Amino acid sequence: MESAPAESNNETSIKTSQDRNVILNGEFSTSCHGKEGISDPEQPQIICGTKKVTDLNGVTIHAQSYPGSSSSENHLTLGHTDQSKCDPSTTDMSPPEEQKPSEQAGPADASEKSINLTYVGYESELQMEAIMALITKDLSEPYSIYTYRYFIHNWPKLCFLAMDGEKCVGAVVCKLDMHKNMIRRGYIAMLAVEKEYRRHKIGSNLVVRAIKAMIEDCCDEVVLETEVSNTAALRLYENLGFVRDKRLFRYYLNGVDALRLKLWLR
Repeated sequence: MESAPAESNNETSIKTSQDRNVILNGEFSTSCHGKEGISDPEQPQIICGTKKVTDLNGVTIHAQSYPGSSSSENHLTLGHTDQSKCDPSTTDMSPPEEQKPSEQAGPADASEKSINLTYVGYESELQMEAIMALITKDLSEPYSIYTYRYFIHNWPKLCFLAMDGEKCVGAVVCKLDMHKNMIRRGYIAMLAVEKEYRRHKIGSNLVVRAIKAMIEDCCDEVVLETEVSNTAALRLYENLGFVRDKRLFRYYLNGVDALRLKLWLR
C-alpha cells in the first residue's frame, strides 16, 4: 500500500529507538505490556532531559529521555507531560481547550480563503465515495472498492477524515492486527490530502489521531510503505518519529521502489 503525497512542513525531527516507552497525554502506550516499574502507580514517575518539541495543531510531541538511559533512547510524548497508569479508557490526546481554535488553519497565502477544519471518524458507507475520490487522485496504484471496504469495514475506528464544511479534504485508512503471532502491528494503508489544502498539517493531524487510536488498542509498532521519491510523505512521517526500515524494490505496479517506515511504540 502507499501513502499519497500529503503535505510538507518544517517540524523538528524526533529520533526514536526500539527500546522505548510512548506516552500520550501522560499515558504510557505500553498499557498491556508496560514494565512493572512504570505501570505501578505507587512509583514516582520522573521525566528529565526534554530535547525537542513539535506542535501539531495543538497536539504537542516531546522527545524526552529518562535518567540512566542512553542518549539514543528518546521517548515520544503526545500532549501533556504528567504521567499516570495507562488506561485506554482515559487516554485523551485532544488539544487543550485553549488550543482547540488552532484547528482552524489559516490560508497558505493571501490569495486563499480561510478554511475551517474539523476531524471526524468514519461513520457509514455514505462516506466511502468521498474517501475513494480523494485517495484515487494521488496514489500510483488503482484500488477497487473491495480494498477500501476490507480496511474500513474491519477497522472503522482507524479511519479518520478531515472536513472543510461538507467537503472531505483529507483521509487516513489503517488497520491493526497480529504480526507473526507475536506483536500487534498497526499499518497505515492510505493517506491523502487535497492538493490545495496541503501545508496546513492536515496529514500530520490525521496520522496522530490514527496512532492514538492504535495505542488505545495496545499497538506495539506502526508500519507503512511509500514511494522512495515521495519526499513530502517521507518528511511528514520522519518528523513524527518513523524511521526507514527497508527498501522494497519495484514494489509498485509502475515499477517504483518503496521504503518501509516503522515507528516503535514500545
